Amino acid sequence: QVRLVESGGGLVQAGDSLRLSCSVSGRTFTIDAVAWFRQAPGKEREFVSGIKWSSGNGDYSDSAKGRFTISRDSAAKMTYLQMTGLNSEDTAIYFCAAAGIRIPGGVSRVQSRYQYWGQGTQVTVSS
Repeated sequence: QVRLVESGGGLVQAGDSLRLSCSVSGRTFTIDAVAWFRQAPGKEREFVSGIKWSSGNGDYSDSAKGRFTISRDSAAKMTYLQMTGLNSEDTAIYFCAAAGIRIPGGVSRVQSRYQYWGQGTQVTVSS
């Protein structure tokens, strides 16, 4: 089993930056990738960014590209999502998820590929 715990959410103003953290514990040697998803009120959960655990190669949604940066510290078993230029459309619950089965190719954006999920952290951006 893999356990994920998110932190770093909060209330910020438009234009501000925020860094989310995801602590990964348990059978981390099985992890292929860690990703961030978010769910805004009344909307479906969507992919934001992901990173391959071994290589560090990342992927971003169109809305995140150029504003968000994903990174991971394998030794510390942490994944980070640095978010800049936040706007009201970024308001959502952000979830950290881990894929415990190897996924060929790059980071998957498909939620069903991720077996382990954190409880989420709320990010609210006021305009």
